[in-house]
Amino acid sequence: MELDRCKDDDDDGGGDGVLLYYKFFSVPDLPSLVRFYDSNCRSLALLGRVRIAPDGVNATVGGKMKSLEKHIAEMRSNAFFDRTDFKLASCEHPKDERVARECGFTSLSIRVVKELVTFRSNPLSKSPEISNAGRHLSAAEFHRVLHDVGASLDSEASLLKNQVVLLDARNVYETRIGKFQTPNAKTLDPEIRQYSDLPSWIDEHSGQLRGKSILMYCTGGIRCEMASSYIRSKGEGFENVFQLFGGIQRYLEQFPDGGYFKGKNFVFDHRISVGSLDGNVLGSCLMCGSSFDDYSSRCRCTHCRMLVLVCSDCQGKFSDEYICELCQKKDKGSWTKPSSKDSPFHLELSPDSSEAIEIEKTTSACHAAPVSELPRSYDCKNPRKLRILCLHGFRQSGSNFKGRTSSLAKKLKNAVEFVFIDAPHELPFIYQPNCSKPPNENPKTRFAWLVAPNSNCSPEKDWKIAAAAFDPLQYRQQTGGFAESYDHIEKTISKMGRFDGILGFSQGAAMAALFCEKQQRLYGAICFEFGIFCSGYSVSSSNFDGDLVKLPSLHCFGNGGGQDRQIDNRAIVVEHEMGHIIPTRPPHIDRMKEFLLQFL
Repeated sequence: MELDRCKDDDDDGGGDGVLLYYKFFSVPDLPSLVRFYDSNCRSLALLGRVRIAPDGVNATVGGKMKSLEKHIAEMRSNAFFDRTDFKLASCEHPKDERVARECGFTSLSIRVVKELVTFRSNPLSKSPEISNAGRHLSAAEFHRVLHDVGASLDSEASLLKNQVVLLDARNVYETRIGKFQTPNAKTLDPEIRQYSDLPSWIDEHSGQLRGKSILMYCTGGIRCEMASSYIRSKGEGFENVFQLFGGIQRYLEQFPDGGYFKGKNFVFDHRISVGSLDGNVLGSCLMCGSSFDDYSSRCRCTHCRMLVLVCSDCQGKFSDEYICELCQKKDKGSWTKPSSKDSPFHLELSPDSSEAIEIEKTTSACHAAPVSELPRSYDCKNPRKLRILCLHGFRQSGSNFKGRTSSLAKKLKNAVEFVFIDAPHELPFIYQPNCSKPPNENPKTRFAWLVAPNSNCSPEKDWKIAAAAFDPLQYRQQTGGFAESYDHIEKTISKMGRFDGILGFSQGAAMAALFCEKQQRLYGAICFEFGIFCSGYSVSSSNFDGDLVKLPSLHCFGNGGGQDRQIDNRAIVVEHEMGHIIPTRPPHIDRMKEFLLQFL
């Protein structure tokens, strides 16, 4: 396959470009492939996103054209990438750093994911087999079918014997700035917020698809692979499914005047959208209705955080609070300007308090988190919450930690769901030697993630006097039991499902860091999008190689008057003077909220 590229690239290959490609195949060695991508992309100074799953690879990277061509040559030398469609286009270097950062083009992100495409919102549902995908049509074939709908050309006879319908497999904010239009075929726009909503739409509208010749399209082709497989899996009456090979991008390369595609093609890199030569503007401003199709301002719906089109004249006139068309429809067309309490992080603020935090998209997470090229979204009435696994401190329990963090949970209740678990090591009941009697007659069991070396942690029901006074830095001596704790957390995730992030307090923070470090070492990626480490400390252990954990993280510890002696001076984000606790007052809580908002 010849490499497609624009003619205006520099003669020496020094111009900037963007490369998109995907390939479904059974990956034999995930860690090895992760290491290859990390080495290759870094040596070529490529930035962007690479998602690797047991069923294949999906990559969107940018850099110098010469470097991208070297990357393609290297991939083509691997038999697994035989017949891969490498879509390369020259472009300008990102001018807006905020947009580039939101699209993942200011760093290199290589992550292991559960599956290449998230087609099902229910994690227990099985995705359709890619081998059952619809027939690929080249851009020229796709164009010819649209032109000759109603005719019975020999080359497309099997396709045209039934009524043809176009099915757009993209999200509503993408379709609003560009779509295929032809007077001879009906275009079906599911108007979905996210790709995982598509199977439900297909189920509900199967009557419009049954017995038809279905022409599907999306940005680059990957979403049609899974969606066409799902339609065909429905059996009789759903056999004739076809998909645009290479997606809209390949079509516009073949037909630079736009052909039957009107408007712009939304893309998930710093270019934001790519248009044809005709310059048609399909989009319109959400507020005033004027022609507008520029998403560079990254305005979002106040409720569901989906991108919305707001022209420059209207931006700022409504306090940056907008309600997308889908949220309006769900509310039966009512247009009520949202108040500050509709924010996912609404707090019971004092009269003189205020907050205005802009939410921006980040990339999706790894292992249990499926790859997604799409922003996270909320349902208007039932917003999606960040699910966070919480690890308690030494000599605590999950229920005890839940009680201690009730104030924090209350202030984050509209956007965060905390899940508390007990550590695997049960501790004996002991009390200070200077105490005359045990604290109470019916003690509650306490647990630990790490224990003293050679400790058997056999549960005991009777109080014992400690051999010596408690050392406030005893945590540092607890280094055993890591393997049991690591397995315990892995089994918890396997049983309870995907978590967006992990929060650890004191020894729980140390354990969370150790867990992430081992995952990074074993798999080249971590199964959380972020970590929050409160009053954490470094553990001198053979289980920790000393490598930095590559995970977006917030570190919170007490200093000053609080003298939180349990922590080391590590990567500091939030520092307070209230001791060995998790602060819930401004401005510390605002810093935590701002950090979490990145992942909504």
